[in-house]
Amino acid sequence: MGRFLRHLVVFGVLLFVALPFLWMAYAAFLPKEAVFAGELFAFGLSLENVRALGREGFWGRLGFSLGLSAFVAFLQLFTALLAAYPLRVGLGLLPFYLVLMAIPAELLLVPLYGILKSLSFLDTFWALVLPFAASPFIVYLVYQAMRGVPEELLEAAKLDGAGHGVLLFRILLPLIRPTLVAAGVLAFAAHWNLVLYPRVMVSDPRFWTIQTWLTDLQRKYPTDWGLLSAAALLSVLPVALLYLLFERRVVATFEEGLKG
Repeated sequence: MGRFLRHLVVFGVLLFVALPFLWMAYAAFLPKEAVFAGELFAFGLSLENVRALGREGFWGRLGFSLGLSAFVAFLQLFTALLAAYPLRVGLGLLPFYLVLMAIPAELLLVPLYGILKSLSFLDTFWALVLPFAASPFIVYLVYQAMRGVPEELLEAAKLDGAGHGVLLFRILLPLIRPTLVAAGVLAFAAHWNLVLYPRVMVSDPRFWTIQTWLTDLQRKYPTDWGLLSAAALLSVLPVALLYLLFERRVVATFEEGLKG
């Protein structure tokens, strides 16, 4: 009986947490008149909201955000490799990275605005890329993965005449590839979900990310719940699919990265 009650409580909590997402998925395929009439089960499902999103330019913003976030994730992985390797071989800058991880991103918004303005990068593609070309968190995850590689393996390669380039790209890189995949997922998701930063730095609609576009859509159609639900559902799908594909690797990377 006690076990049954525990399962019932867990199911109740899970349902409570999932209910808004289930409603969002359902409302995304409801006609507009069904939402306003309040008779949510008297109408058939339709793709009207999805077609309306296409007319509003959703697919272009989605494609732009996919390319942008993938590019930023690649840059963060590349710079993390170059930064984590010196830490692995003894450069004593790890406390510096830990301090950077503790700084709230919002505190950097004003100084970054000033720097980008002085470089004439506001309202450009590079305003969305350059400040995110490196991530202390991704560096730390890659460093932790490199720490797990046996020192004897690297010493043997050094005795065979391997230099730093060979050690990094021919030995360490293949061994830590699973962590790089998980770190790439996290980097992609972090950049994909930015809302305040792109809204402040970019006003040109050509460079709006999907999150910036969603805030504008909400301003234009504040009561069209079907349209907004469809936009929210489709915009979260890329990240959700990535997490589903690499869930175990992401969880394992967190567990390894947060040790000692």
